Amino acid sequence: MKLLNLSISSLLAVTMLFSSCQPVAPVAGAGSNGSTTAQTKPAEGEKKGMNKTTKGGLIGAGSGAVIGGLIGNRLGNTAAGAIVGAAVGGATGAVIGRRMDKQAAELEKSMENANVERVGEAIRVNFDSGILFKVNSAELSPNAKSDIAKLAKTLKEYEGTNVIIEGHTDNTGGYELNQRLSERRAEAVAAYARSLGVAGNRLQAKGYSYDQPIADNTTAEGRAQNRRVEIIIVANEELKEAAERGEVK
Repeated sequence: MKLLNLSISSLLAVTMLFSSCQPVAPVAGAGSNGSTTAQTKPAEGEKKGMNKTTKGGLIGAGSGAVIGGLIGNRLGNTAAGAIVGAAVGGATGAVIGRRMDKQAAELEKSMENANVERVGEAIRVNFDSGILFKVNSAELSPNAKSDIAKLAKTLKEYEGTNVIIEGHTDNTGGYELNQRLSERRAEAVAAYARSLGVAGNRLQAKGYSYDQPIADNTTAEGRAQNRRVEIIIVANEELKEAAERGEVK
């Protein structure tokens, strides 16, 4: 597992890249239940468009919202857009960043089967689906329940965050079958977290079928990486306001 703090220069480079692209037809994002309509599928092997972003204290609130909106729209309002769009920047962002540093360190220490990253003012936790589920199944394994229990414990200790749970598959099998599977897997994680006492209004589950590969779907190794559940933890409005008032340490 790695714990990463990533730089502003990479974000600006990515922003320039996206802004220089020719206009494209709008892509319908996933709804609250994870379903998609008229969504353009990325080329096989396409990497997730943003894997580096700025540390919270270095980006202004205005530019964070603009860049987050730009990248979110270009990528179908996915994890990258959610992470950058949630940035507030300045002193408030630095306070939230320190809090996220502490939470991420605890998650990394306790969760052996997940990769924990600090990205901007957010935390991203990546689970290999092979650890969480059997093939073509949305039933959580005992190891999965153990790790999700550790995640739930930390979420309850660190109030003031929203949690986006994304299910992803490889491109084996039909698109709709994988869409339903990705939704069921994301919801299985959310449901188990709720059963452990995490407030349901903090959790949002989405499925993306094989629309968002992070590796080459033409290889067995790449397909294994693409079968995953990503969890994104971002500050909610109450936490941001408390940080602005100096109530968060």
